Amino acid sequence: MPKFSTVDKVNRITLFFTVILFLILSGCTNYDPVPVGKCTEVVKHAKKVLGSMAPDHKTLMADCKAATDSERGCVMAATKKGALAQCM
Repeated sequence: MPKFSTVDKVNRITLFFTVILFLILSGCTNYDPVPVGKCTEVVKHAKKVLGSMAPDHKTLMADCKAATDSERGCVMAATKKGALAQCM
């Protein structure tokens, strides 16, 4: 079995970090803005995604009102708990 040269190792490491950077940056995209007036819908969606892990309604509503329009858009676009966790 041939051993990898140092150049091959550097190329593999560079590729690995490039892929990681792409994944991180793709998680930091801008979302369609959602105005503060739609917090009721945002909270309902967040509760649906989080299920039993969702905080109480009052806490979610306060967080929603304190969030930016883009952060609320991120919550509305989230379909999994991990994606929702990246929003704020």
